[in-house]
Amino acid sequence: MMARVARINSLEPAMQALSDEALRGKTVEFRQRLGRGETLDQLLEEAFAVVREAARRVLGQRHFDVQLIGGIVLHQGGIAEMRTGEGKTLVATAPVYLNALPGDGVHVITVNDYLAQLHGDWMGQVYRFLGLSVGVIVHGLSQGQRKAAYASDITYGTNNEFGFDYLRDNLVYEMDEMVQRGHNFVIVDEVDSILIDEARTPLIISGPTEDRSDFYRTVDALVKELIKDRSTFDHDEKQRQVILTEEGAERVEEMLRAGGHLEEDTTGLYDAANVSVVHHVNQALRANVLYTREKDYIVRSGEVILIDEFTGRMMQGRRLSEGLHQAIEAKEGAHVQPENQTLASVTIQNYFRLYKKLSGMTGTAATEAQEFADIYKMDVMEIPTNRPVARIDDDDEVYRTEDEKNQAILKQIEDCYIRGQPILVGTVSIEKSEALSTLLHAHVFEVDGKVQKGIPHNVLNARYHEQEAMIVADAGIPGAVTIATNMAGRGT
Repeated sequence: MMARVARINSLEPAMQALSDEALRGKTVEFRQRLGRGETLDQLLEEAFAVVREAARRVLGQRHFDVQLIGGIVLHQGGIAEMRTGEGKTLVATAPVYLNALPGDGVHVITVNDYLAQLHGDWMGQVYRFLGLSVGVIVHGLSQGQRKAAYASDITYGTNNEFGFDYLRDNLVYEMDEMVQRGHNFVIVDEVDSILIDEARTPLIISGPTEDRSDFYRTVDALVKELIKDRSTFDHDEKQRQVILTEEGAERVEEMLRAGGHLEEDTTGLYDAANVSVVHHVNQALRANVLYTREKDYIVRSGEVILIDEFTGRMMQGRRLSEGLHQAIEAKEGAHVQPENQTLASVTIQNYFRLYKKLSGMTGTAATEAQEFADIYKMDVMEIPTNRPVARIDDDDEVYRTEDEKNQAILKQIEDCYIRGQPILVGTVSIEKSEALSTLLHAHVFEVDGKVQKGIPHNVLNARYHEQEAMIVADAGIPGAVTIATNMAGRGT
């Protein structure tokens, strides 16, 4: 690849000599050459040189050689592993431009709406300068706006928006109501987070069924009464399962019978006629035992909003299926919305396998290289950094118990805090970040001979979504302690 980069570099003086008009004219020239039978691979070096010059003029940023290598990997349908801060956003511009030339559309997937909008506007300047159109798909667009965005040469958006648009396109009655126009080439940012961590997450479009909101409240009241006695249910935390014991089933049956909720002439709770009642009881049990407020969901202005276990962000408009969401709404005394039935669903993995060419970039893919090769037939390429890495990468430390580990973490934080070194503490879940926060509040230590209780810190998770940018901005102040859930693609 270095040989190709050398050829791109040799074209630089010629590109710099072109006027803005002439540089823009290159897009037309490339398209004509494609029409005459040249391939994208044959155009690669010239197209990359054009993009580099355009970015230098429009953004004041010139691609480093390693960024061009990353671009070549993406064009070839591979995964470019680049360290954080190496400029992945700029890397994408060269392969995106090249693959947008045939006019079949290029999709760039980001981790959230904020980044889709930001990258679409920021890198969009380069594409527009070169005469290509750019669209951004975010939450809340109308069908017409979506169609226009997909009709652009380049479309930015999140995996969920693209996936749901694909599902909606499969539900329309007429071809011209479809918003997407095919799956040609896609670059996935934070590819491991999207294609591995969330790969099995199904995207589901549902429609309403009959309203049974009162029954949810009734059953919820019974279950709340029931679980005061631990002997009525078995809770398996690891498998996230909860079931009634024999004693619990008998107690529920008595309560339901007394309330007249069981079908007449049935022998018991588990009779075929009562199958829907049993389902309601099970979901109410799960809602009350397995799901915790402020950890799995939050309640905001009377609405139950789920929290994404990977990023710790709120998932507006997403609901749990099979009546579980309604059971949680009943538990929290919120408005119980009608149940839904599944109309269409696709997993993220299957959606991305629709594309003729799939590529991605991330800071951490080498660990999952085998999975990418097996599932997506993609090779991971580690791209060297532009300058030698100055950061010290220590080895992992392993502890026997969680308690010992937490004590070691507290010691480390205390040491940094006293020295005034800012520290970021990454946790795998909101629950862990809250637990650590509690420990920090209670931590007692000595500073200059004085005893101090509690270390001031910020927690970055779903509940503080709006303050996120402020918390990140202040995270580097001397002595700042920031605890965060998944940092992938925070992009603030």
